[in-house]
Amino acid sequence: MKKFVKSVSCMAVCAMMAASLAACSDDEPNGGGDGGEQSAKDVALKAAIDPYVDNTVIPNYKVMADEAMELYDLCAKARDSFVAGDVATANGYISDACEHWTRSREAWELSEAWLYGAAADYNIDPHIDSWPLDKQALVNLLANASMMQQIGESGGAYVSANLGYGLLGFHAIEYMLYELSADGQSSSPRDLSHTLEGTTVTDNHLIYMAAVAEDLRNQCVRLEASWAGMDNVTQEKQQILTDNELEPTKDYGQDMKLAGQPGSNYQSLTLAAQQIIQGAIDIVNEVNVQKIGRPHSGQSTEDKNYIESPYALNSIVDFADNIRSVRNAYEGQSGDASISDYVATVAPDVDSEVRSLIQESIDNIMLIPEPFALHATEQSAATAMESLTKLETALDKVNDVLINN
Repeated sequence: MKKFVKSVSCMAVCAMMAASLAACSDDEPNGGGDGGEQSAKDVALKAAIDPYVDNTVIPNYKVMADEAMELYDLCAKARDSFVAGDVATANGYISDACEHWTRSREAWELSEAWLYGAAADYNIDPHIDSWPLDKQALVNLLANASMMQQIGESGGAYVSANLGYGLLGFHAIEYMLYELSADGQSSSPRDLSHTLEGTTVTDNHLIYMAAVAEDLRNQCVRLEASWAGMDNVTQEKQQILTDNELEPTKDYGQDMKLAGQPGSNYQSLTLAAQQIIQGAIDIVNEVNVQKIGRPHSGQSTEDKNYIESPYALNSIVDFADNIRSVRNAYEGQSGDASISDYVATVAPDVDSEVRSLIQESIDNIMLIPEPFALHATEQSAATAMESLTKLETALDKVNDVLINN
C-alpha cells in the first residue's frame, strides 16, 4: 500500500538535505537571510519560494478542503435520505457527491509534488490516499454491529482513530460513490437500488461512507491550515480542527518562506529550494515505479490489483495531475518567479530539458487508455514510464545545479 512507499521517501529527503548542508553553507555564508547581504542566488530563490507557498501550495489545499467539505455534506445527506427510505433523493446526492469527489481528488493529486511537511508529519498522505481498498475488512466492519453503532454515533472521529488506512480516504469513498459497468469499460454514480458487487446496499454502507467523508474533510482542512496558518482559514474550518483536536502544530508556509532565517527548519534558501525539487522527484518516481510500474509488471495478483482510482476510472488523470503538480512546483503559476527561472540563468540546458520532459511525460501518460486496469501492461504504459525515468534524472540535475551554482 502507498503508506509504505512514503516512509521510505521521507527518509530519502532527510538524507539528501543532510548531505547537501555543508555545500549550501559554503555557498551561502549568511544562511540565505540572517540580515547579511544576500547573493543574487538568494534573491532569486526567495522570489521563487514565496509565490510557491502563497500561489501554488495554499490555494491548491484550499480548493481541496472546500471541495471535501461539500463532499461530506452531500454524503451525509445521502446517508440521511437513504436511512429514511428515500432512495431516489439519496441517489441525487450521490451524483452530486461524485462531482465534488472529483474536484477534491484533482486538488489532492495536484499537490503530490509537496507531500513533505504536514502531509508527511501528520501521516495525512497514507491516511487519505492508501489503496487498494481492503474489501474483506470492509465486509467484516459492516457486519460488526458494535463498531457500526459507534461509527453512527461518532462518525469521522471514530473511523479516524479505529480503522486502518485501507478503509479510509478517497478510495473508500470512491468505492461507495461509483459503480462500474459489467464490462468494466465505464463508470457512473452509484444507483443505491443496485447491488454493490452482489451485495444489497444497506444503511451501514451509507453510515460508513459519510463517516469516512467526514474524516477526509477534517484531514484536508488540516492541510490547508497547516500551510496557510490557523488564523488564515475560515472560522468554520478552525472550528472543525478544534472540535477534532487537529490544530496544526506549526505554520509550514511561514517556515518555508523564512528559510535561512532563525527559527526556520530550512537553514538556507538553497535547502528550501532543494526540498521543493526533491518533492517533485519523489512523486515522479512514485508514478513511474509504483502507480504505473507495479500494474505494468503484473508479476503478482497484488501488482495487478494495485490500481489507483479504479472505480471512478480516474487513474490516468491522477497520474497526469501528479506530473502537473511537478510543473507547478518547478515552473510556478503564470507570471510568478520560479525555481525554473533561476535554473534557466545558470544552467539553461537543464531547465529546458526539465520543462520538455514534464510535458512529454504528461502527454505520454494521457495516451494510456482508460480503464488503466485493462491496459496497464501495454506499450503505452512502458512509453510513459520511459519519459518519467528521464524526467527524474533531469530533476536530479536541478538539485546538482542548486548545490553547485
